[in-house]
Amino acid sequence: MTFIQKGSKDKMSSNKDNFNDKINNIENNNDKKDNNNNDEEVCYICKRPASVAGKILHIPNYIHICADCMQKTFDLINNNDNPYFNMIGFPPVMLGVSDISNIGKASNPKEKTDEDLKEETAAFDRSKIPAPHIIKAKLDEYIVGQEHAKKVISVAVYNHYKRISKGAPKDVEIEKSNMLMIGPTGCGKTYLVKTLAKLLDVPLAIADATSLTEAGYIGDDVESVISKLLAAAGNDVKKAERGIVFIDEIDKIAKKRNTNGRDVSGESVQQGLLKLLEGSNVEVPVGASSKNAMVPLKTVNTENILFICGGAFPDLEKIIKARLNKQSSIGFTADLKDKYDDDANILQKVTLDDLREYGMIPEFLGRLPILCTFEGITREMMIKVLKEPRNAIIKQYQSLLAMDEVELSFEPEALEAISEKALEKKTGARALRAILEEIMLDIMYEIPKDDNIGRVIITKDFIEGKGVPVIEMRRVSDQKRIASCN
Repeated sequence: MTFIQKGSKDKMSSNKDNFNDKINNIENNNDKKDNNNNDEEVCYICKRPASVAGKILHIPNYIHICADCMQKTFDLINNNDNPYFNMIGFPPVMLGVSDISNIGKASNPKEKTDEDLKEETAAFDRSKIPAPHIIKAKLDEYIVGQEHAKKVISVAVYNHYKRISKGAPKDVEIEKSNMLMIGPTGCGKTYLVKTLAKLLDVPLAIADATSLTEAGYIGDDVESVISKLLAAAGNDVKKAERGIVFIDEIDKIAKKRNTNGRDVSGESVQQGLLKLLEGSNVEVPVGASSKNAMVPLKTVNTENILFICGGAFPDLEKIIKARLNKQSSIGFTADLKDKYDDDANILQKVTLDDLREYGMIPEFLGRLPILCTFEGITREMMIKVLKEPRNAIIKQYQSLLAMDEVELSFEPEALEAISEKALEKKTGARALRAILEEIMLDIMYEIPKDDNIGRVIITKDFIEGKGVPVIEMRRVSDQKRIASCN
């Protein structure tokens, strides 16, 4: 039998108590550490806590990312260095895109195969291109007057699509001929281009030069013009490279005369448009007006894109008159200085020197070799615009009232009175719509009240505010027919 002394027994019990206390302290420390870790935010990518990673950024769906991982993410996106496979557990949906590898990368044009060339040439066969006289005949159905302008644009479009067709000569390179259209407001510049695009069934983009600014400033970049053409072509680059771009209000980017700062919306825009007009490969943002890291880019070649620029060029008449008056001299055969004051077609005497003095730079004008001027709208042209085109304004109102079984007619004197009022507004054919809307308001309001009204005749006195329109009632048989239809 083995005997244990009392002192050694007390010593063993004290050691056991110390050991238990140490274990309890370790467990308490671990619990506290676990509680701290549970409260501390952890980076979604690198799994480091905030105490190690530093500042944590919060994004939707309760995802936390540290500043280092966020910076690395944007660097990988901008460098296009296969970010999806380098960041495990970082889905592209977090950035709101479906494919990160395409962000910020311009699509390089692929080498064209023989089948692609056959498809392109078949789409633009020379035999399918309408001749200039056919194009002009179609334009005559919608546009009144402007005979010279319609001839110029018909020939320019015909030659442009001939040079890109399969029948173009290969030994001679035919350069494209962009166009500059000058005419007073409301003379039909924009409407002519819209009608032309419908007839030819080609992609057309209509851009406004007033919103264009130099790259890096608030506003649309010059590449946004091609973005609109690409959108009109259904994001088909090949189809867009044979489209038409119409830049309206081109006179608004003229060089400012009295300015001390940088002309970001004038001369700088003209310089930015030079490479587009000449023909070059341009990286175009898809679905946006400016380039940034989150917008995909596509490369578009503008060599075969026809550019048509148009503007009213206000106060250009003063520059032309000043130049013409310098040629007057003293004597019996000399021209009077007020000879051109009442000339409605003074813009047809414009020269490139006048445009340079207006504020257009020579490099820009050199890339627009075709200069086309429009005639001013006269009273006779106003009357024709009212009733002759296929979608004339009077025909539109007649169609609206025909739905109510009412016939609408205008006396010839009433048409003359409307044209006189439109000329006083000095806004061209656009004034006709405003005048007719005002005249027809009460008639369009009162006619649906009474089914007995069968015909309305607009008179000159009603246009001038001296009388009322002539209203004819229906026959009894017509009233019964309408009642049965209702």
